Amino acid sequence: MQLFAKDIMVKNFDTIHLDAPAVNAIRRILDAKIRPTGHKTVSLMVVDDAYRLVGTISMFYILYHLRPSFLNYGIDGDTISWKGELDQFIEAVKEKTVRQIMNPNILSISPDEPLMAIVDRMIKDRIRRMPVVDNGKLVGVVYISDIFFHLFKE
Repeated sequence: MQLFAKDIMVKNFDTIHLDAPAVNAIRRILDAKIRPTGHKTVSLMVVDDAYRLVGTISMFYILYHLRPSFLNYGIDGDTISWKGELDQFIEAVKEKTVRQIMNPNILSISPDEPLMAIVDRMIKDRIRRMPVVDNGKLVGVVYISDIFFHLFKE
């Protein structure tokens, strides 16, 4: 059996504009739909005015930016007293834009990418989703959980 990205990609995926408020992304992820495979989508594809893919935003990136930036410089969060600061961090991340917290490092695939090449790339790069781009246009998303479902459901 030979499968390609176009055979398993989700065509009804969620997008958000890069200049949208981060709080919109948070709400959309909280209220995300459950895909036919039974998995909930926890990320959004970030697009510009021309509907070109410019990044992704997920629960991981939102939580990453919830943390104070000094934690990115080798300070261990276990040594800090966090009393009364959580509300400030939540409000601060809600005030950002999608552009400020998205992951702009996009690895995309074509619709004709063989499934095993996709699996190999996702495993090596620890990626959970791969946008599918055809002639510069975002046409789908392949999720690692959907690959697993399609391969082992029977």
